[in-house]
Amino acid sequence: MIRVFIERQVPTELNDAYNTLARENLQAAMSTMGFISGEVLHDINDSEKRLIVATYRTLSDWSRWYHSEERRQMMDRIGPMLEHEEKISIYEL
Repeated sequence: MIRVFIERQVPTELNDAYNTLARENLQAAMSTMGFISGEVLHDINDSEKRLIVATYRTLSDWSRWYHSEERRQMMDRIGPMLEHEEKISIYEL
């Protein structure tokens, strides 16, 4: 199994719109092959910081989702809301 950590920074004024899209993104990811679990964490000291933690069966399963047209379309909507490009780190269990 692998864990994918996605760091994002969202301006406070875009929180509601971002949260709506992020939920849609998570629901779409949940239906992909190899997805095990996912959660969104908020930084206690900085309300603009988000950390998405997703667990996938294999790196190939994550890669398939990462390169999918569905995720690409979702990121076309989420990307402009981010203050910086998302940072992705992948760890193996």
